[in-house]
Amino acid sequence: MPPARKRARTYDPAKIRAAVHAQFGNVREAVRTLTPEQLALPTRLGRWTVRELVAHTGTALGAVSRFVDLPEPVGKDVTLLDWPFANAADADTIADVGRRLAEQNPDLDAHLGDIERRFTEDLARHRGTRLLATGIGPLPLADYLVTRTVELVVHSDDLNAAVPGLGIPYDRQALAAATRLLADALARKAPGASTEVRIPPFAVVQCVEGPRHTRGTPPNVVETDPLTWIRLATGRAQWATALADAKVSASGERADLGGLLPLMA
Repeated sequence: MPPARKRARTYDPAKIRAAVHAQFGNVREAVRTLTPEQLALPTRLGRWTVRELVAHTGTALGAVSRFVDLPEPVGKDVTLLDWPFANAADADTIADVGRRLAEQNPDLDAHLGDIERRFTEDLARHRGTRLLATGIGPLPLADYLVTRTVELVVHSDDLNAAVPGLGIPYDRQALAAATRLLADALARKAPGASTEVRIPPFAVVQCVEGPRHTRGTPPNVVETDPLTWIRLATGRAQWATALADAKVSASGERADLGGLLPLMA
């Protein structure tokens, strides 16, 4: 008998909406403290400056407003777990948009405030079941909002890495959702049950083909913290480096995830 199909993870829509608002608010609070010198600092994202990265981060919410302005698509042919793998885009185009937004909006706090107000209004007008014509295909608004936690947590981490001492906090629900979505994406990419990936306190998934574990301690175990996992999954950290720095523990012959990462470029 084939193994039972795993049930897709569900997310509480109210908690996700609150998490997106909270993490965006954390970014806004930090942006208000940035000096012109800090805004001009480079980031780990190629040639982007902090100012350009902040402007780009606003598009995490701006995309929601842009999609709700489009006619609602018919049918639903993609799932939430399709998003991490279909998210690759033209990096040069994204960078150009970020630079243009930064040039057009010298007052970044006002810019982010306008985006947040529009986003709040759009959420009030639409149910979570409303389909959005996203770049990867039709997705319910509630599902698309889960992807916003990934965007906001990742770019909060990018900003923290670029500006010493900035310290943008991570909303617990946003961090949890981002961790779980990317963990489930790994299980989708490498289906199986021979390796257990633990990301306490938010996620445990089984993946990788091989002998199925049924009881006791799994023979192949990977464990790391949520931020390290998100960095690995999005290409901000390298598997070998994370192992060498003891940011990841991996035991067992099927515990090497280096060939599966990153999930998102």
